Amino acid sequence: MRKSSSGYEGKSPEGTSFGAHPLMLPYIGGHFGSSEMAFKLFALLLGFMLAGAVLAKEAPTVAADPVLEKRAMVLAEELRCLVCQNQTIADSHAELAIDLKNQIREKLKAGMSEAQIIDYMVARYGDFVLYRPPVKATTLPLWIGPFALLFAALAGLFFYIVRRRRSTPEQPLSEADEARVRSLLEADEERR
Repeated sequence: MRKSSSGYEGKSPEGTSFGAHPLMLPYIGGHFGSSEMAFKLFALLLGFMLAGAVLAKEAPTVAADPVLEKRAMVLAEELRCLVCQNQTIADSHAELAIDLKNQIREKLKAGMSEAQIIDYMVARYGDFVLYRPPVKATTLPLWIGPFALLFAALAGLFFYIVRRRRSTPEQPLSEADEARVRSLLEADEERR
């Protein structure tokens, strides 16, 4: 293998010339060249395996009082994760959800009631933070929207079927087809 002005060049096992990219040099010849390359590959794989341990996070904090923790989790199940949006903050592992759970614990320790904490969260983040938003003018699309979409889809399907039936005219059977149908029906009656 020699270096030329256009890069590295060599010969394949069949004897034909080829140009090679410098990054492919260790593999030329049908095997990974040196044990140094194998060591580097092993080190890379080991690094990837250990990366999970490096990126691991600490377990979320839990209140020392089990009654307080239960109240906090009941409240956390009523609030939506603002990052995940389809999970409660009790189910979410997003940093914002963990912060909100910690805020709930702190407010419960400070003596606030569940209703006061929910009112605080709604005042800060809006009705969207509630996992089950109340029915009022601003949340009406959330409650009616799915049913309206279902109705629109069914209406569209109905009109599509009606239009399709009207666009395909019925074609009368030819005399040969009618005779064939009669013979098939008579043959079926004879078999019974």
